[in-house]
Amino acid sequence: MPSRGIRLVNVPREFRPEYDLRMITKKSCALFLGLILPATYAFAQSGQDSVTYAPIAPTKAATNAARVTVAPVPLVTAMRTKDTIVDLYFRVASGFHINSNAPKSEFLIPTKLNIDVPTDMALGKTEYPPGQDLSFPFSPDEALNVYTGDFTVKVAVHPLKSVVPGKYVMHGFLRYQACDNGQCFPPKNLPVSFDVKVVKEPAGHHANPAQSPHVHN
Repeated sequence: MPSRGIRLVNVPREFRPEYDLRMITKKSCALFLGLILPATYAFAQSGQDSVTYAPIAPTKAATNAARVTVAPVPLVTAMRTKDTIVDLYFRVASGFHINSNAPKSEFLIPTKLNIDVPTDMALGKTEYPPGQDLSFPFSPDEALNVYTGDFTVKVAVHPLKSVVPGKYVMHGFLRYQACDNGQCFPPKNLPVSFDVKVVKEPAGHHANPAQSPHVHN
């Protein structure tokens, strides 16, 4: 008697192929399970409570995040023949420090601002803030003079008398070496730029010479 899984209806016996119906039934069941079970598993895995998220490795951008940044500088208006102080605001990322401009050891790389000035422009004195004396696990017996968090560098811009009034771009970089609590990283140059609008100095006021009280008209 043929299996209930397949019915041979109105087919003469001599034309009926000789199937092994038990094998057909087993293969059909295996095929059915092979199709249904993965779909059922995938459906079960789609539920919010059943999803397992694999850890994602940090991206290259995250591992190379800037350790020191500079804030945008508003347009600077500078008068010819006068010093104009420009404040540059820097920030050291949390968990890092950089050497100050005056580290205690000659073997440490100081933080230094370098600015290229256009023709007929000059730079006055550059003022760096004092650093903090801090100790770190890699040098517990020696305090290092460093910058952390926010710090400001002041630079004086001095347009000469010969400079043509107009807008000029000042380009430069901050040279620094960043460290964390366990290691120091290779020195880097942080690009720095700002615009300077040079204006004429006010016209000199020439007072009339004082008249002698003994002169009478």
